[in-house]
Amino acid sequence: MKFLFIETFSIGSHALFASGLADHSSHTIDIMAMPGENFRWRMLGAAVYMADNIPSLATYDGVIVTDLFNLADFKALTGPKCPPVLLYFHENQLTYPRPGKDRSVLMLGMINISSALAADRILFNSKTHQDDFLNAVPEFLNRGKDFRPAGVAEKIREKSRVLYPGIALPPGLAPDLPKQTDPPLIIWNHRWGYDKNHPLFFEVLEKLQDQGFDFRVALMGENFGMIPDEFHRAQERFGDKIVQFGYVPSRTEYFNLLKQGTIVISTSIQENFGMSVIEAMIMGCLPLLPNRLSYPEILPEAFHDPFLYKNKYDLIEKLARVLSDAKAYEETRKRLASEMRSFLWENAAPGYDRVLEALAGL
Repeated sequence: MKFLFIETFSIGSHALFASGLADHSSHTIDIMAMPGENFRWRMLGAAVYMADNIPSLATYDGVIVTDLFNLADFKALTGPKCPPVLLYFHENQLTYPRPGKDRSVLMLGMINISSALAADRILFNSKTHQDDFLNAVPEFLNRGKDFRPAGVAEKIREKSRVLYPGIALPPGLAPDLPKQTDPPLIIWNHRWGYDKNHPLFFEVLEKLQDQGFDFRVALMGENFGMIPDEFHRAQERFGDKIVQFGYVPSRTEYFNLLKQGTIVISTSIQENFGMSVIEAMIMGCLPLLPNRLSYPEILPEAFHDPFLYKNKYDLIEKLARVLSDAKAYEETRKRLASEMRSFLWENAAPGYDRVLEALAGL
């Protein structure tokens, strides 16, 4: 079969998901992409642009779009020539934390809801994300002054399910075990945004450095040209402990750094799946993750107690324990890396193919 993937924010996990699905599906998937910038304008205007600029839409068996797109506008503008549409939620505007007052919240949240209602099928990247979104819909709509719609969450739930995104490794790459752990390398491979809570990460590292612990740090992840002050201060504070400072555009170089890593840490306020953490675990990094968000869902239960932390003090204690004797975790690291390979695209793709085949049959 033949499908069109409209990706209006092609960067980071969005770009990796689209290309990974296209590369591993047994069907033909054409990608029509826009650069990953100006996300508000993408949600407002991309559907109008795409409706006028997609050739031969009716030749496809189905269309795939993501949450940064106004699907209701698109279907209204393309009419009967539009085949069935699958909507994939990477994130959503109802539960995404925002600093200060953001006047666009209501407008963008409503686009997510109307897109979900217009979609023929919906996928969420985790059960945590699906539950959070559906629980937020009634509260969000109740902000309306009058004529508030009822039963919307139930309508969306009926055509929704959860399917984790896949992970693609560079060809021929395998985890590097055992690790060089003298000193251990701590991986930070998250976007340099406020929702990833980097101030807590640096605070924890400072406390452990003050206690005499030795370590190295790789600070990766996209920053979109905006480097928060805390990262500049970290350069001064940790000096030559920092072996990488900034985004690594080459996937091969990025994974080679993960291979050297001992520990991957998340202090996120918001996370709907955790692709970067899973990439690091597949490469043999031990995780230290908040005991909330999607992390308890994606991390096998046998690893919860040593690697999910409850608060800052628990994170400090667990990190100190690993840094004190990183070599003692070699078998644990191997077992976890093996289990997390279930997220690789070769294992995930058949589930997506079944969803696409059902979509085309509508």
